Amino acid sequence: MASKEPNSLLHGTLDALVLKTLEAGPQHGYAIARALEAATGGRLDIEEGSLYPALYRMEKRAWIDAEWGTSELQRRVKLYRLTRAGRAQLVRETEAWAAFSRAVSQVLLT
Repeated sequence: MASKEPNSLLHGTLDALVLKTLEAGPQHGYAIARALEAATGGRLDIEEGSLYPALYRMEKRAWIDAEWGTSELQRRVKLYRLTRAGRAQLVRETEAWAAFSRAVSQVLLT
């Protein structure tokens, strides 16, 4: 049986990864995807078809705010910023991920 690709394991963690990325400051969608790719040494490839629906969903939940701005290339972009509610959600998701990964590790690594 082939092992799962990292992107197939991404389901359920994308929100937390995006929130964590925005903790560093406002960014546009492409920059978020590239930051996650860089932070994982290229092991995660965040596709637009996953990222933008997640950003829309998080904006609807008031975890992030968005406003139009200018990119480093002087292009008009939508900049996303973490809200207070988003910071609280990031704490919850980080704690949940830590507990989940400990439980999985107990099974797989023993």
